[in-house]
Amino acid sequence: MQKVIVTVAPTGAWPTKEHNPNVPMTPKEIAADVYECWKAGAAVAHLHMRDDEGKGTMSKEKFAETVGLIREKCDIVLNLTTSGDLNATDETRMAHLIELKPEMASYDAGSMNWMHSSLFINHPQFLEKLGRTMTEIGVKPEIEVFDAGMLYNAVYYMKKGVIASPGHYQFVLGAAGGTAATVENLVYLKSLLPSGSTWSAFGIGAGHIPILYAAIALGGHVRVGMEDNVLYAKDRLAKSNAEFVERAVRLIKEANKEVATADDARTILNLRK
Repeated sequence: MQKVIVTVAPTGAWPTKEHNPNVPMTPKEIAADVYECWKAGAAVAHLHMRDDEGKGTMSKEKFAETVGLIREKCDIVLNLTTSGDLNATDETRMAHLIELKPEMASYDAGSMNWMHSSLFINHPQFLEKLGRTMTEIGVKPEIEVFDAGMLYNAVYYMKKGVIASPGHYQFVLGAAGGTAATVENLVYLKSLLPSGSTWSAFGIGAGHIPILYAAIALGGHVRVGMEDNVLYAKDRLAKSNAEFVERAVRLIKEANKEVATADDARTILNLRK
């Protein structure tokens, strides 16, 4: 049976406890949440940090504390963000990777208008520097694709030797300023993947369920969590990130597929443990 990786994105840079009181914010909350998600079946955790005011931060100290607390509890694959603070510099977006050397980190393969109100800048010089740094320290890029152009950007950097091929792609659907969360768009993006690629997908907000179903059906991996959606169902807040993981696990099994463990994910994604 195909093994399907469940990634949990518990926090992100945007939702607060005002949106859902169960969003984890501090290193201790995030670590405890990730542990529960690992027990529920998540193989990968995609981590953002918050400062003491609850805003997104690239603080090395926050990442180090959270990673340490998680590692005391479980062996889930850690995928650290390189974004989440629009005021971060190129250096602060990479510093925690150099210090902590996680197995994975996000690689946002292009720039875009963000939420129709600001700019999400990933300029070519940064992408080259980030890609080469990740290659040098053995961190696997999770290539985040908000539109088709980002996928083509990633292929270019592979041909140039900046990042390794085959890649692992995360289709981010439903972000304001990016590609809408429709099954048709997912099918189109999947059709562009180079041979040998692995991929995952998620839909933001109302697009969560259709993209979850479609990704499983199309042979991909999935991502769930409060970074992308604070509602479990219409007009019902999620009780926890583990609740999202539990649903994904049920759907994978109903599709006669197997839920990947953390070590399965390492094999599938060819990670350095």
